[in-house]
Amino acid sequence: MGQLFGTDGVRGLANRDVTAELALDLAVAAAHVLGTRGEFEGHRPRAVVGRDSRASGEFLAAAISAGLASAGVDVNNVGVLPTPAVAYLTATTGVDIGVVLSASHNPMPDNGIKFLARGGHKLDDDLEAAIEARIGEDWERPLGGDVGRIRVDTGGAGEAYVEHLVSTITTPLTGLRIAVDCANGAASDVGPVALREAGADVVVINASPDGRNINEKCGSTHPEQLQAFVVASGADLGVAFDGDADRCLAVDATGTLVDGDQIMGVLAVALRDGGRLVEDTLVTTVMSNLGLRLAMDASGIRTVETGVGDRYVLEAMRAGGFSLGGEQSGHIILADHATTGDGVLTALHLASRVAATGSTLAELASFVHRLPQTLVNVPGVDKTRTDDEALLAAVAAAEERLGRTGRVLLRPSGTEALVRVMVEAATQAEADQVAGALADVVRERLAL
Repeated sequence: MGQLFGTDGVRGLANRDVTAELALDLAVAAAHVLGTRGEFEGHRPRAVVGRDSRASGEFLAAAISAGLASAGVDVNNVGVLPTPAVAYLTATTGVDIGVVLSASHNPMPDNGIKFLARGGHKLDDDLEAAIEARIGEDWERPLGGDVGRIRVDTGGAGEAYVEHLVSTITTPLTGLRIAVDCANGAASDVGPVALREAGADVVVINASPDGRNINEKCGSTHPEQLQAFVVASGADLGVAFDGDADRCLAVDATGTLVDGDQIMGVLAVALRDGGRLVEDTLVTTVMSNLGLRLAMDASGIRTVETGVGDRYVLEAMRAGGFSLGGEQSGHIILADHATTGDGVLTALHLASRVAATGSTLAELASFVHRLPQTLVNVPGVDKTRTDDEALLAAVAAAEERLGRTGRVLLRPSGTEALVRVMVEAATQAEADQVAGALADVVRERLAL
C-alpha cells in the first residue's frame, strides 16, 4: 500500500488518492487502535468530525462518520469549521477522537484526513503507523444498540469556539476597522463573527464558499486581494486565513504584507511584556528569516529552531513547555489557548496588541527587519550527498563571508531529485551572488 500518513495526516487528490473507501477503512482502524490503548474503557466512545468547505469533504465526512459509527463510536458531525476549532472541541468536550477533512492551503481538488487524539493533539507517528497497519483487518462488528450514532451539529459547536476565541484577549478591538480574507474556506462564518464579537468593525472578502472556490487566488496564499482591499476600505489592518484557517498573515494600513515571522515577533514581545512568554523563548523553524532571530536577540528573547513543519514546532513547544511558536507561513501556535495553529486566534491577539498599544501594525512590526533572501532550486543532482566535503567547505566559506547578518541553508527536497539553496544576506545583491555560487558548487559536486 505504501505509507499513507505524511507530516499532516493523509492527503492527496480527492476521490482518486483520498477515497470514500479509504476514509471508511481509516476510521474503523483508528477506532480499533485507540480502543486498544484504553481510550474507550468505561464509556461509550465519542468522536467529533469537521471539515473545510471543499465539495469532496461532504462525502469524505460521511464516510468517516460511517466508519466510526460502524465501530461503535458516537459521532458529532460539526460540518464546516476550522481545523483548530475541531481541535478545541476535541480537547474540551471529552471526546475520544477528532477528525478533520481538509487539505489546508492546497488547491480545491485535493483533500485530506487528519486524526486528533483526546486532548486535541495530532497523533504521533507510531499511532499513525498502527492505524495504517490495521486497515482491512478482520474484526467483530457491534450489533443492535452497540453501533454508533451520528448527529449533526446545528451551530452550537461554532458558537462555543467563537466564545472561546474572544475570551482569550484582554483588550477589546473597539475602534479598529479590520479587513478579513476568509479564502472561501472554513473560517468564512466564524472568523468575521469572532472579530466582530471582540469589538472590531469588520469588512470581509472571499467568505462565500461554494465547494469549489476555496483558496482560489485568495487567502493567505494569495494576499494581493487583501492588500488592495485594506487600502480601498480604509482599514487599520487586514488578516488573511487559509482554507482550514490554521494560518494567518496580516496586512498593515498601507497595504504592506506582514508575514508570520513579523507576527511572531509582535506576539512574542506582547507575551513577554505580559509575563506570559515561557522562559522568554520563541520556537521557530529553520526557514524563518534571520531578521526575526536578530530582532528577538535585540529584544532579549531566545529562539529555538526546529525542522520545517508545524508538527516539529509543536513537539519542541511541548517538550520545553513553551508558549509561542510558529512558521513564516503564518501557522502560529499560542499554546495557552490552542493545541494547534489557529489563524483566527492569531488575528485576535495581533489586533488586540494594536488596540492595547495604540500603535499601528506597521509600527509594531517594524523592528523585525527581513533580510534579503534568495532561494535557488538545483535539479538533477544526488540529494543524498549534501555531506560532500567540498560542498560543506563552500558553505562554511559563504557563512564566514556573510557573518552574523547572513545565513546559508541547504535542504534536499523530500519528493524530487533536487537540492534547495537558501541564502540570506545584508543586501539582495549579496544574497543573489552567494546563492548562485553555491548552486554552481552543488551542480558540480552532486551531479548525477
